Amino acid sequence: MIINDRVCPCGTGTKYLHCCGRFVSHSDYLPLARPETAEDLMRSRYSAYVLDDEAYLIQTWHESTRPEQLGLDANEPARWVGLVIINTKKGKEDDAEGWVEFVAYYKSNGSMMRIHENSHFINENGQWLYLDGELKEDLDKQGRNEKCPCGSGKKYKRCCG
Repeated sequence: MIINDRVCPCGTGTKYLHCCGRFVSHSDYLPLARPETAEDLMRSRYSAYVLDDEAYLIQTWHESTRPEQLGLDANEPARWVGLVIINTKKGKEDDAEGWVEFVAYYKSNGSMMRIHENSHFINENGQWLYLDGELKEDLDKQGRNEKCPCGSGKKYKRCCG
């Protein structure tokens, strides 16, 4: 599923083609560029999860921690609905490593869930790679009275809930 003229799923508000679409590989074309920062890579990996692009996720995972496969096409796949970047530490173009703390929201088995992680990235030969991450909390349900992660500004119970 190519979404070039839609808003990018990573939450920047930019069209996909001019945002994560520059990085994420697809079966019918090659990426145009490499992410310049750890945050760019984090956002593009989130978009790849939204698009079920396992090849891009594996390609941008450091070989020392990379799984052989992710199994994105499981029985009840996650439907990713929002990404919030909380904090970044280092991870600029000339840095050797960086960290991006984020919360990613998804729906699974009819429930809204979230992952809160501090991801560790390294820069090898000008290419940012995901190394590993520290979960800040276990998978946690979205509260009914919290703002909906889809970005509507409404309470979850009045929107996607």
